[in-house]
Amino acid sequence: MQIKLKNTPQQVELVKALGSKNKLTSMEAQEALADFIAPVAREVIEKAGTANLIYTQETYNEDDQPSVPLDLYYNDSVDFVQVWQQNIAGGVPTSQVYGVDEMLVATYRLDSAVSMLKKYARKSRIDVVSKTISKMLNEVLIKQERNQWSILLKALAEALDVDGNTNLIASTTANVFQIDDLNRLFTKARRVNAAFNAGTPVASASRGLTDLFVAPETLEDIRSFAYEPMNTRAIPNTDESTAVPLPDAIRQKIFETPNVPEIYGVLIHEVLEFGDDRVYNNLFDTFYSGTPAFAGATDTLVLGVDKGRGSCIKLVAQNADSGDTFVAVPDDQFLSRSEKIGWFGSVEQGNVVVDARSLIGVIV
Repeated sequence: MQIKLKNTPQQVELVKALGSKNKLTSMEAQEALADFIAPVAREVIEKAGTANLIYTQETYNEDDQPSVPLDLYYNDSVDFVQVWQQNIAGGVPTSQVYGVDEMLVATYRLDSAVSMLKKYARKSRIDVVSKTISKMLNEVLIKQERNQWSILLKALAEALDVDGNTNLIASTTANVFQIDDLNRLFTKARRVNAAFNAGTPVASASRGLTDLFVAPETLEDIRSFAYEPMNTRAIPNTDESTAVPLPDAIRQKIFETPNVPEIYGVLIHEVLEFGDDRVYNNLFDTFYSGTPAFAGATDTLVLGVDKGRGSCIKLVAQNADSGDTFVAVPDDQFLSRSEKIGWFGSVEQGNVVVDARSLIGVIV
């Protein structure tokens, strides 16, 4: 993610003021730039990253204790529900059992501090200022991504349906993702979203499956739907059955939109941290010990999400003064002789998965 300041007379003047020998002038310029950073950072961080595509963001006043009414997510005759969240940033997500009532959410601060030499500002090096700000936002975004994905993967790893089965299925063919796997995933979603008595829900909020998050290699398999045979049934015999492709209209659609395909109305999102021996793959491996088996070094996780349920929630503190969710202030730790200026940026948030029925997956 790269933030670029425009090379306008006003921006150049502001950057020069940052490097002023006059401490008051420099500090005022730092505060002005911090005020400019906050709303831009809020907009960028809320839209960037892959986990933000899954979480529903809600805000709360920074001095309040945020909560989630669990009874709105569980319209079944159950007394207790399982919820996944973190108590501290970077901590291992925990699964806790709650009654169907108001649940207080633990929040934590994700922050970053950056600095630069004043001489770059005096030289009107807008590019250096831009890169300094970008570094701060990227550090916060990476911390946010890691924490949010950790909770999602922990929830999926521990989730069980009403029959005691995991929310995962194995691919029909090892190391290959096929249209048959997606079809079976729809069925798995319906089974996972059964009522507490394993029957049909009276009024289900579930759409079943809306999004898939996949590794680049899995996206390669999906692109191959355009030319590879898809039929898995040997009727009347293996030679003939394997020659059946997808309908021409679907193959053409995949061919025309190779980077963001949509299959069966399900949006496909590429996540580089998924894949054999990748960071999210290995993280899921540390959390998961169910059936079907999963090995982070050789297997790939395909995550299916039902965004219609809205059960993955990100609660973000809203600053009382500015109303922004990202807070940026000048970093006042530097003495005059250091010839440095800097900024400190942070987000106060808490992440929670209140219903793991919205998460299913395929082990490829």
